[in-house]
Amino acid sequence: MTTSTGADGPDFASASLPRHLIRGLIGFGSLIASVALVPTTGPVSLLLLPVGVLALRGCPMCWAIGLMQTVSRGRLQRSCEDGRCTLKVADPAGAVHAPRPDRKPAAGPAVPTLGAAEPARHGPG
Repeated sequence: MTTSTGADGPDFASASLPRHLIRGLIGFGSLIASVALVPTTGPVSLLLLPVGVLALRGCPMCWAIGLMQTVSRGRLQRSCEDGRCTLKVADPAGAVHAPRPDRKPAAGPAVPTLGAAEPARHGPG
């Protein structure tokens, strides 16, 4: 059910955060409904248990780990040197604040900042 990412261990992440949250909603909803509906539908409601387990990819903890992996994907970078591994925040792709060609500079008069106004003139002239 999980894919291996090499030395990092199993990968429980989804392709996107909305997809992962929908899987969690289906999984936890099925698990809760299977127990909550036992008084009204009897043991038939327990058929929702496998649906919940499959949606969560095995267990609620696996889903939670996958949520963390999905959120951190592309934001953290692992590097190993001389037998020591470190985890650091990766440089975002848009870290350089260069002007974007699809946007025009803001038009209109510049707004003066506090303290940048002209000095007050006292008296004539």
